[in-house]
Amino acid sequence: MTAFQYSPGGLRGLILRIAALIGLIGSSVAPPILRIALALPFLRSGLTRWDGFLSLSIGTQYLFEEQFKLHILGNLYGFPAPDVVAYLVGLAEITLPILLFAGFATRFAALALLIMTGVIQLVFPDGWVNFHLYWAAIALAIMALGPGVLSLDYLIYRFFSRSTVQGGTT
Repeated sequence: MTAFQYSPGGLRGLILRIAALIGLIGSSVAPPILRIALALPFLRSGLTRWDGFLSLSIGTQYLFEEQFKLHILGNLYGFPAPDVVAYLVGLAEITLPILLFAGFATRFAALALLIMTGVIQLVFPDGWVNFHLYWAAIALAIMALGPGVLSLDYLIYRFFSRSTVQGGTT
């Protein structure tokens, strides 16, 4: 029987307090870092897709029409309506990262980027080990953890929680 075993301020208590502090720091810092880590590669790609405001670059159009093919069960398939797909991808690669940076509609943006990662995996099947696995893991972590306290989602949640309490409908 040592003093550390029974004292709330002993070694066990200290370790528990430190572990709780580490958890608090992690739960505050991890969500925005994850959001930024997932947003950056998609935003950087999205910025290369445009020649001007809503003017898709010729290179992007060519890639989706001629180069990008879906690898499904050993066969190659072109994208249906490649110009429309290129335009939607270009928009998504700009708007979804912005939503992640702001922490607005965070889980939906992460889900959309997870789906995009799955499609990208079908286009570049050898990219899973270097990129796609990590993008998918980050998207899943964001979907599981949520946006965190440093986000518009959290501010909106707090605003509506407060107005519900003030309205007397708790």
